[in-house]
Amino acid sequence: MQYNTLGNSSIKISSVGIGCMSMSPSTNMDYVALINQAVDNGINYFDTADLYDFGENERLLGKAVKGIRQQLVIATKVGNEWNKDRSGWKWNVSKDYINKAIDDSLTRLGTDYIDLYQIHGGTKEDNLDEVVDTLEKLKQSGKIKEYGISSIRPNVFLPFAAQSNMVSNMMQFSLLDTRPEAYVGELREQGISILVRGAFAQGLLLNKPAKDYLQHSPVQVEKIANWVSVVAKQEGISKETVALAYLLQRQQVTAAVIGIRTAEHLENLLQATQELTSFNMGNYYLPMQALSYQDHIN
Repeated sequence: MQYNTLGNSSIKISSVGIGCMSMSPSTNMDYVALINQAVDNGINYFDTADLYDFGENERLLGKAVKGIRQQLVIATKVGNEWNKDRSGWKWNVSKDYINKAIDDSLTRLGTDYIDLYQIHGGTKEDNLDEVVDTLEKLKQSGKIKEYGISSIRPNVFLPFAAQSNMVSNMMQFSLLDTRPEAYVGELREQGISILVRGAFAQGLLLNKPAKDYLQHSPVQVEKIANWVSVVAKQEGISKETVALAYLLQRQQVTAAVIGIRTAEHLENLLQATQELTSFNMGNYYLPMQALSYQDHIN
């Protein structure tokens, strides 16, 4: 397993991390065993959010890592406050709410600190000075080690990057979603890591039937998915390896955060991390279409 430095921090994270959103205690899957298997194979980065399953996802992760928590990098998110009747949520990054939310997350996770605390979205109307001041004070208190954002809105993540000590931005990024390309270099120059979500584009790069995706037609989606399949067959590697190579074989991307729901998903992911060491994406011409953000620019 390869480990990379998280932004300007001293934290090292595995190049592939686990996104826990799809893990639910309501299923029959033993997610505690699954998470421990991931740890045994070198994965040390686990990402959740207080929004997921009304906070139960944090509780599940906390239960799974009990006893090994010090070996791991735990990330969670804040900003989406559930309505009291759980009918929906509202955006809230006020100082009071963040200070309440961090304590709730710490309790559910069964830990006294969060390695990476992320603003879960953001709007350009946010009181950025208050948000940054609150996060900096949480660092000083020891409740969080570092902070970042999870945003695909340039008019949110660029000001946040310029006015804070954030170490990372989590962005949807894949062969079918190249919108971050215009920004990853700038973020890297500022010492900000790119954490990728959506690396497999909802499975369209693996085995799901082609459909409209962002600015792609089904025909364009099928063309890129077929390219992934052909390269995988030529190299004798998995499609997951090809999709991940586009992201991980570049300096700007620190880690790809992949959601898993089954033991097979984890096994496929671990196989891909092994195959990445001997596969060079640079030997191939990439067919993906350049996309750009259409909204949240100004």
